[in-house]
Amino acid sequence: MTASVKDRTSSVMNEPAALKRRTRWIERLPVARNRPVLGTIVMLAIVAGALALRMVTAPLLPPGFPYVTFFPAVIVTSFLFGGRLGVVSAVLCGLLAWYFFIPPTYSFAMTHGTAFALAFYVFVVATDLALVHWMQAANRQLARERELSRSLADTRELLFRELQHRVSNNLQVAAGLLNMQKRTLDDPKGKAALDEATRRLALIGRISRQIYDPSGLAQPLLPFLGELCQGVIEASGRDDLVLEVQGDNELRLHPDAAIPTALVIAEAVANAIEHGFRDGRIGRISVGVGLRPEGAAVTVHDDGHGLPEGFVHDGTTSLGLRIATTLASGQGGRFRIEPRGGALATLTLPSNLIA
Repeated sequence: MTASVKDRTSSVMNEPAALKRRTRWIERLPVARNRPVLGTIVMLAIVAGALALRMVTAPLLPPGFPYVTFFPAVIVTSFLFGGRLGVVSAVLCGLLAWYFFIPPTYSFAMTHGTAFALAFYVFVVATDLALVHWMQAANRQLARERELSRSLADTRELLFRELQHRVSNNLQVAAGLLNMQKRTLDDPKGKAALDEATRRLALIGRISRQIYDPSGLAQPLLPFLGELCQGVIEASGRDDLVLEVQGDNELRLHPDAAIPTALVIAEAVANAIEHGFRDGRIGRISVGVGLRPEGAAVTVHDDGHGLPEGFVHDGTTSLGLRIATTLASGQGGRFRIEPRGGALATLTLPSNLIA
């Protein structure tokens, strides 16, 4: 990654944090609500500063601008310290402007011109104070709504995880019941069928814990398949097989397609272990993830014994391979297994399942 790309990435990542800091600062307004003395002192300093600035700029301003520095003082005070100190600031600024800058100056004489100027001042500062008050009220309401949304999001995530936990536990209970039922059977085929059903239920439970996210966002496919295939190998009791997982690390699959995809790949890996590496043969299983013109493709290749003579995928009697083919077709995809220096299983998924 080049330095420019890193800089752009860093700036994009920092923007939400900076926006969040600005938002939190605004939500704290008005400040010093519990420290009225401090607010009053700062308010008086702002008013004094406005008066000093108006006197300094008096020679530069044409007649008729008595409030030019006092309007900002009122707005800043009400913005920082709320409506009450804003009103006090407005009264003080109005009196100072009246005494020093409205003819006849240095007096509180009331003329028609003075009355008009003061009425204009009252109208403007009343509008400013009302707008600031409404803005801060809306801001407080927004902060309450944001806190409520955060609380609801936390509750949703907690409930989601509890639901996932209970679903996984129920699947484990079902697998345990099947295992108990197997002990009452004498038929080897029946026991094998229940063993297979128990394995698939346990696999679905593990997948449901692993793949779904409370946000509903798709998860990266490559690390998920890596953990899944490693789990299938460990469940088989084989510690002498090498697993390689490589491909497009950014490829994501829609959550609804994740479980069927995982079941197909788990079946392909289990088939490679059972048939390709029977009799204790040592070897390698390679899982690849990538994009093709027709969509996403996941391959499982082993260097084991290979497929039996005359193997035809469409004519297979293996229940696992038929289930894998059906699951792939149900998503609009395709699952095939063929000889390739061992066996190569390929799951192709349509582009609409790629997130």
